[in-house]
Amino acid sequence: MAFLRSSNFASESWSVSELTQYIRELFEIDYRLQDVEVSGEISNFSRARSGHLYFTLKDDKAQLKCVMWRSGAERLRFAPQDGDAVVVNGRISVYEASGVYQLYAEQMSPMGQGDLAAAFEALKAKLSDEGLFDAEFKKPIPTFPRKIGIVTSADAAALRDIINVLRRRYPLVSVLIAPTLVQGADAPPQIVRALRWLDGRTDIDTIIVARGGGSMEDLWAFNDEGVARAIFAAQHPIISGVGHEVDFTIADFVADLRAPTPSAAAELAVPDVSELRPYFTTVQQQMGNLVLERIGHYRWQVQTLKRSLSHLSPRVGIAGGRQRLDGWQSRLERAMQRRLDQSSHRLNLLQTRLTAVSPTATLERGYAIVRDGNGRIVRTPTAVKSGDALTVQVRDGQFGVTVSTKE
Repeated sequence: MAFLRSSNFASESWSVSELTQYIRELFEIDYRLQDVEVSGEISNFSRARSGHLYFTLKDDKAQLKCVMWRSGAERLRFAPQDGDAVVVNGRISVYEASGVYQLYAEQMSPMGQGDLAAAFEALKAKLSDEGLFDAEFKKPIPTFPRKIGIVTSADAAALRDIINVLRRRYPLVSVLIAPTLVQGADAPPQIVRALRWLDGRTDIDTIIVARGGGSMEDLWAFNDEGVARAIFAAQHPIISGVGHEVDFTIADFVADLRAPTPSAAAELAVPDVSELRPYFTTVQQQMGNLVLERIGHYRWQVQTLKRSLSHLSPRVGIAGGRQRLDGWQSRLERAMQRRLDQSSHRLNLLQTRLTAVSPTATLERGYAIVRDGNGRIVRTPTAVKSGDALTVQVRDGQFGVTVSTKE
């Protein structure tokens, strides 16, 4: 063994590096750990730029960190990924920098999909067949929300990222948080309750369901059927921002919009005020032009109606009536003048006739008119007697006489 200590080492203090190195050597001297074959499901798989592979093998009770150097990775005949069930050959040792034991894989062969991946695919197929993923059920995301509900852990970094993005992009929006567990067996019912509570409110425009990245088992609460159905049944539009870009959950497929990260979910939920300023400027100009265009159009309509009304205006009728009245008045005056002239002519004729038979004319011819004392005209001798005083009217006067005789 390369690392040795004196027999009284139990009474001495160990440094962290000494103890870690000692544990590593204990692993390495156990021949059973230097050539092991381990089966499990891959999660947290990543390929470094150097070509080395880093992943975790897991089953329903434990996890084991693994690393495969580039030389071994280049010999693989398949492309491993999360959810694959594999058999890995290698040795167990301790990575001293972090004090973690891990499997240094030399060979790896596929066994098929793991249990979690199989359950994921089965639920995905079931809900897809029921139509929960269909585009026709996707609700549009409001462009200018007033309040956004967030379903996530209250102390999660994802919540801070969402709030920072909302504050930066659209500070007009308010936020209502429905805190819940986002990992573990108790998380799904809490997520469902939080969703239903937010969805039952009338002041919410959009709901964001979010969680930071993690392994498939870390994100498994968002692969729960109850959570999926609660998202589908919601009346408000829901944005799913669970995990990282490479992570997909059932919630992503059911939600009205899937975002690759929680921060991206916040970006999709609100507009960017810096981008809206030129938009509003353009809209303002368009509205101004539209108003001017409408005013011009209505002015033309008013002028057209004014010209049309001028023909129907009472003034036209009044003017025509006045002209007709003047005509009638002139005709009446002429008719009256003709009647007057005719009457005057007839009057003159009658006057001539009357003059010819009037007493005055008779007197002019030398006749006289005799009246008794009462002023009555004496027409016959029998109307008087001797001694009556009479008045005789002649052309230019009158004189009195007394009846002396009568015949």
